[in-house]
This record gives sequence, structure tokens and C-alpha cells, in this order.
Amino acid sequence: MNEKKSIILRDVRIRENALMKSVYLWMILGLAITAAVAYFTSQSATLLRYLVLNPFVTIAVFIAQLVLVMVLSGRVERLSTGSATAIFLGYSALTGLTLSTIFLVYTGTSITVAFLSALAVFAGGAIYGAVTKKDLRGMGGYLTMGLFGLIIASLLNMLFSLSALDFIISIVGVVLFTGLTAWDSQRVADINRQYGSEMTSEELTKIGILGALGLYLDFLNIFLYLLRIFGRSDNN
Repeated sequence: MNEKKSIILRDVRIRENALMKSVYLWMILGLAITAAVAYFTSQSATLLRYLVLNPFVTIAVFIAQLVLVMVLSGRVERLSTGSATAIFLGYSALTGLTLSTIFLVYTGTSITVAFLSALAVFAGGAIYGAVTKKDLRGMGGYLTMGLFGLIIASLLNMLFSLSALDFIISIVGVVLFTGLTAWDSQRVADINRQYGSEMTSEELTKIGILGALGLYLDFLNIFLYLLRIFGRSDNN
């Protein structure tokens, strides 16, 4: 068993398959935790009331999420496997808290349609990133600029509340995060190749968690933007 594991860690191509499997298993686990926390929180009137009526709690949760993402993204090499795991799972649970309010705004039909559509869109982006021979690293800068533009447009729309602008932002958001899905998918393979034949099992696990975080965020954003599109009638 140890010899087989050693071969996997030394062989870049074999290890890439193991790494991508790890990435998607962690991602699925994170999404499952988020969905479970969101659903069970939505079933508690007390918890929902506490979240909705206490903006300081919402801000505290948002800050905690931001800190966890920054720590995991910026210090993953220094973290132990246990710490990286705890941060990712903790972030997934906190995200579930913040998403619990979607059950107050959107119907179950809109949520289901948005989720299934997000699966299809995400799968398309992930598969493209995995199979394309085109180097997508150059897309990173453009996608980052697009993300900043999207944030600015979203802030402006918070002030003016224009329905048409909200629809455009949602469409652009889906396109942007589909591109990020392809980019993040290929980035995992690039990181794997950078290690050559020197990756340890602990490094494989931590890179898997970091890759899962990126794709988890991509999927979640695709889902939320699609929910805004499919759930437009729910808000009328």
C-alpha cells in the first residue's frame, strides 16, 4: 500500500488524477455542509430572526469568512493538514449560515432550477479547463479585472436598484465565474506539475483543499447569480 502511494506521489500524471479526485471530493463535502447548515438554519425561526435582525452578527460572520479564506489561501503551505481541513469546513458552515436567508426570498422551484443549472454550467467550465490544450494562465488578470468591475457595478446597483442592471450583472457574473472555473481547474494541474516528483501526501491533501476552495467559490457564485436570474419573479 505504501509503495503504491509512493508511486502516485512521484508520478506527475497519476498524481494529477489523485489530486483532482481529492479536489472534487473536498468540494462536494464543503457544498454538502453548506447546504445542510443553510437548510436547517432556515427551518429555525429563532435562528433566522437572529440573523436577519442583528446586522452586527451578519457582519461578524462575513468578516470571519473573509479571514478564513485569506488564511487558507495565503498560508496553506504553513498550515497543518488538520488546520487546513478545519478552516475549509468551518468556512463551509459559515457560508451555510449566510445562505439560509435565500429560503425566505426564493421559492423551492427557483432554488432547484438554479442549482441544477449551476451544476451544468460549472461542469462545462471545469471540463473545458481540464481538457483544453490552451494555456489559460493569461486569463487570470482579465478575470480579476472583471471581478473588480462586477463588484463596483454591484455596489452601484445597491444605490440605484435598477432591475435591468441587476439582470446584466447576473449574466456577467455567470460568464465570469464560468471562466474562473476553467482557470481554477487548470491551475490545480499547473500546481501539480510545479512540484515535479517531490510532493508529499500532506501537500497533496492541502493542495486538494485549496483547489476545492477555489472551485467551491466558483460554483457558489454561479448558483447565486443564476438564482437571481431564475428568481426574478419571486421578488415581484
